Amino acid sequence: MNGTYYISTERMTVGYDGKPLIENIEIGVRRGEILTLIGPNGSGKSTILKSMIKQLRLIAGTVVLDGRDMAGLKERDIAKKLAIVMTDRIKGELMTCRDIAATGRYPYTGRLGILSKEDKAIVDAAIETVHAQDFADRPFSAISDGQRQRILLARAIAQQPEIIVLDEPTSFLDVKHKLELLDILKNMVREKQVAVIVSLHELDLAEKISDRVVCVAHNRIDRCDTPENIFTDAYISELYGIENGSFNALFGSVELPAVSGVPQVFVIGGGGSGIPVYRALQRAGVPFAAGILAESDLDYPVAKALAAELYEIPAFSTATEAACSAAAERMRSIGKVLCTVPAFGETNAANKDLYEAAKEAGILTGADAFLKGVEA
Repeated sequence: MNGTYYISTERMTVGYDGKPLIENIEIGVRRGEILTLIGPNGSGKSTILKSMIKQLRLIAGTVVLDGRDMAGLKERDIAKKLAIVMTDRIKGELMTCRDIAATGRYPYTGRLGILSKEDKAIVDAAIETVHAQDFADRPFSAISDGQRQRILLARAIAQQPEIIVLDEPTSFLDVKHKLELLDILKNMVREKQVAVIVSLHELDLAEKISDRVVCVAHNRIDRCDTPENIFTDAYISELYGIENGSFNALFGSVELPAVSGVPQVFVIGGGGSGIPVYRALQRAGVPFAAGILAESDLDYPVAKALAAELYEIPAFSTATEAACSAAAERMRSIGKVLCTVPAFGETNAANKDLYEAAKEAGILTGADAFLKGVEA
């Protein structure tokens, strides 16, 4: 990977009507790299992107594109290097989706904008890349927001740029097409060494796709680092000011706050089997106790976030007699037990003992039946 930034900012200050919002911004992205902006709504992510691509006038500083000050470059020259996919609505009356995608070739055509046979082939390939062949000849004004987003990406691909800037490109897409779009970007980065700057709300996607992450908050660039260093429970909670709930770095997702109160049921889980039940109980407003879980167990982080009481042991350790006794006593006092574990291995002997004790005491109930009763 080239160590030189393909596009970068030097002491850039952005804002509106001459009033600074964020000052002295210095970020950059290399070819073959994805740089992602995250942060709370209104923090300035879109303002930064619009200022970098000249949609907003800089208050101060410089944007350097391929070693040259963008302020001195002609629009056509910029368009041959940089493509844009923004959330702003574009007017496409009387234009088909193919017509919109074809505008990506205009930097390369003559004044009349007439596409050559080669240009048309490039547009067709771009439409195929975003899987939009089925509606390519429909009016752009007659398709869904998600389909429009795919066409705008096709237009950007048709430009054959060296950098793509995208502002919330997954906003109107369903899960399938979100993954397809990000896969397309990742392939372009890997195969064509395109540089990508993107802003995202979906933290799980940002964590998976980014090479580096820029965190925007409190009228400043709060941090710029690798996903491994950014996506921690503590930092994401601080960045977004999460108070009612928590961020789960393991799953790249947020969890709602635990239901407070005296536990109404004890859940024997483990290996990921308890997670759907923990979340179902939380949705139903049922406080619960969970255990015995090692800190290394897949269930542990969700149980930690959602359980009113958690019986836990250190990672990769065996439950002590004291821990087993405490969990068993609490289980019997609650009087209702759900077991989500399909089978117990040698390392889970403590929970097998809990299961057998609950069964013998007649307090074991099926998770499905219990949840249906709660919902009713």
